[in-house]
Amino acid sequence: MARPTDRAPRADAVRNAAAILEAAQTCLAEDPHATMSRIAEAAGVGRVTLYGHFATRAELVDAVFRNVSERSVELLHDVDTAGDPVDALVRIVRASWRVVHRYRGLLAAAETELPPERIRSQHDPHLTRMTELIHRGQASGDFRSDLTADWLVTVTYSVMHAAAREFSTGNMALEEGERAVVATVVAAVTPTGSGGSVRV
Repeated sequence: MARPTDRAPRADAVRNAAAILEAAQTCLAEDPHATMSRIAEAAGVGRVTLYGHFATRAELVDAVFRNVSERSVELLHDVDTAGDPVDALVRIVRASWRVVHRYRGLLAAAETELPPERIRSQHDPHLTRMTELIHRGQASGDFRSDLTADWLVTVTYSVMHAAAREFSTGNMALEEGERAVVATVVAAVTPTGSGGSVRV
């Protein structure tokens, strides 16, 4: 006979946890500073129930951020990074920017609640793929080799996050953000003067 601690969660507890995560994602996307009370109300549960599943706001934000990171991997999985390195860079940056823009509120929430190393660990699949592309472009001479691939990847994602913050403050339109991100990244990654002919 199973001990009480070995029993599977009750169906209502599973539903509550799912509702809390869904509500938290929606609320944090709209407002990175959304309170636990607001999230509980949106989920249709009481604060006691919410805290029974997630003891702290940081714990809830971490769970939501992990789910979003997994979804981001799925969204970017089919982006073609083969062929010409510069064209591949443009494709992956455009697709990545749309993901960053879509989840910009959640990233802002994570930055206030989670340590930088935790946030970076959730970006690892994206960073690994981008690093491989940068290495390939450096080997072919399409990307600059006077800077390390790791630094060029850091610059790439920093530009996207900066653009997302500009959009959030109303200083940049969505289409303008995409053009700015692609143009800035291509200019930063390609040898001096070679990025001007790339259509963004």
